[in-house]
Amino acid sequence: MHPLVKDAVMVVHGAEIFDMGDAARLFSLLRPRRLIVAGIMARVAAVESGLPCEYADRPPSVVIRDLDQPCFLANRGKTPESGRIFGEIVARRVGPAGVIHVECASGEVICWNRDPDGLSRGIANLMGYTLVARASEQEGTAAGTRVIRGCLPGEAVFVNGTVIGVATATEVVIRAGREGVEPIVGLAAKDHGLEKLRKAGPIDAAAAWCKSGAIRSQEPKKREKTPSKGRVIFIDHCGHSIFRNIPSRGICGIVSVGDDTTAVCGHIGAHLGVPVFGIVDGDTDGIVPPGYAPGSVIAVATSISDDELGRCVAGIIPEGEVDWEDCVRLLLARIGDRARICTPPFP
Repeated sequence: MHPLVKDAVMVVHGAEIFDMGDAARLFSLLRPRRLIVAGIMARVAAVESGLPCEYADRPPSVVIRDLDQPCFLANRGKTPESGRIFGEIVARRVGPAGVIHVECASGEVICWNRDPDGLSRGIANLMGYTLVARASEQEGTAAGTRVIRGCLPGEAVFVNGTVIGVATATEVVIRAGREGVEPIVGLAAKDHGLEKLRKAGPIDAAAAWCKSGAIRSQEPKKREKTPSKGRVIFIDHCGHSIFRNIPSRGICGIVSVGDDTTAVCGHIGAHLGVPVFGIVDGDTDGIVPPGYAPGSVIAVATSISDDELGRCVAGIIPEGEVDWEDCVRLLLARIGDRARICTPPFP
């Protein structure tokens, strides 16, 4: 075992690196001291992998900056180029110290803004990867403007966890205007998503979390349903916050508002064995494979928007312990004929 590698921390980004088996191979060959996971679906995939992980509800750049131990970033991009783009963004945000980036999509160990050293050479040798050094470039765009690179046309584009449209080119350019985020080029905008961002408050385009594409491509490993009694949590158009809102135990169900939010909550709920009551309007972007725990219900709004229907039910969700089936009956009674009700298997 390489002495420098075994004392390092592996910071892992994204679900794909777990689903494709890269994380397990990295851990087996490198035996890092710690394995820290950043990302929502990465957390689900990491738990399912069985690897001994720690979970940080923060971006990889923040995790790396805060570590006082040698570390490296591990990732599998959609393509080798998108993987390099991601690593460059992280390196730019980490600052002068640079980043050792293990990119599984290209089979490279990239030293961003730093010279190759014993740690990077040890990783490259153990993995059989190519060792390269690169310098990150400045963004080079006007103030308040952001370029989201590495997109595939047809993919959903996210800003701070909200889908704002579909990419029409490999680069999407947005800017922060008086009325919120504005698309410039490369995006077929989704007005509902842009409105959601406007309501959330001012956004720094340069610092915002931006990405494109599915957040996981593999179906969740479903667990047995949790006990029917417990607390019910309410997630409104903010599926990326679910792990901040869900306690470690005592949950019997999730009420979610929004198509993409419900997809994420259903995926995580299936992983946890927790059913979902999803309020949607039918414009899902396919950001995760469908998956729902037994007892889940989807209400497709027909006469009003999912936003309005969500507001109608928000105030009646019981606090404290409740029976999930009793909660579902309560919600169905409040919704009435304003939605089409579906139960598994969902169309």
